[in-house]
Amino acid sequence: MTAFDLWELFLNNIYQTSWIEVVAVFFGLLSVWYSTKVNILVYPTGIVSVLIYVYICFVVGLYADMGINVIYFLVSVYGWYNWLRPTADQKQLPVRFNTRKMQWIGIIASVIFFAVISQILVNFTDSTVPYIDAFTTAVFIVGMYFMAEKKVENWIYWIIGDVVSVPLYFYKGLVFTSFQYLIFLILAVKGLIGWWKEANNA
Repeated sequence: MTAFDLWELFLNNIYQTSWIEVVAVFFGLLSVWYSTKVNILVYPTGIVSVLIYVYICFVVGLYADMGINVIYFLVSVYGWYNWLRPTADQKQLPVRFNTRKMQWIGIIASVIFFAVISQILVNFTDSTVPYIDAFTTAVFIVGMYFMAEKKVENWIYWIIGDVVSVPLYFYKGLVFTSFQYLIFLILAVKGLIGWWKEANNA
């Protein structure tokens, strides 16, 4: 595919972008921006975005991503509560690093999620990108949980998933969503740096 073909695809995708995708992208970007600031508004704005994406992903056949958005919703409710849960000496849960044990749990969980989700997509859906869809879903699930626990390492999972998601959504014709994940990637790097500093200063 030439550069001209890519440009034509980009323009066609823009023309075909629905207003509902634009709304989902807006709230998704707003949510990630709030998360880089360790702001509780990450959750209500994120919830709006993920509920819209449940519908969008179903329409374009990204079933694992549809499922992960349902999980995002559930984990967002938990994270909203958990971030406001006071500790012994602080009003809110502090930003912290993972223990070595939690690091391994995250890696193993990602592998297990990938294995299970990919088999479901291959055997029970008409997904055209089952393994890529399963991979991004697996790492995002773990990243979402670590974010709910205010662990610095959540950003590493987001960065990995965002790198893969940019071309995935472009290929599926969701150019605004692809662009959203490119911005997510930039914000995730910013978030990792910011949370790392905050955890070190705690």
